[in-house]
Amino acid sequence: MGIIKRVICMLAVASLIVGCASRGGLSRTEYITLEATGYCKCQECCGWKRNLLMQSVYAYGDMKGEKKKIGQTASGTKAKPGHTIAADTTIFPFGTRMKVPGYGWGTVEDRGGAIKGNKIDLFFKTHKQALEWGRQTVKVEVVMP
Repeated sequence: MGIIKRVICMLAVASLIVGCASRGGLSRTEYITLEATGYCKCQECCGWKRNLLMQSVYAYGDMKGEKKKIGQTASGTKAKPGHTIAADTTIFPFGTRMKVPGYGWGTVEDRGGAIKGNKIDLFFKTHKQALEWGRQTVKVEVVMP
């Protein structure tokens, strides 16, 4: 009887180890209701202006007056319409994938001063498209990295 119990315990432990190893590559998927707004790379959406030397600089905040690369996200990538999402990275870290109804699959690559909690900002090519999206409450499929 003792040997049978040991074999069963060893098999149980082995299945846990193998199960953990085989699940290592999977991400966690959730469905979350979020408030989604649109933004583009313009001055109004991204808080930049031109200085006296006609350089683009941050218009306000901790980096006010420092040079700003237009169209570059906080993660260092180039913002792409239909792909780039800004989020609160304390909740949704860079690399989080999201499927947003009416926008499609995108990736969290940016953050914004007004994007806190369960809010996201979707990147669009033009200011008109961002305004047309407006502010919507959407149920989003979220795949954490």
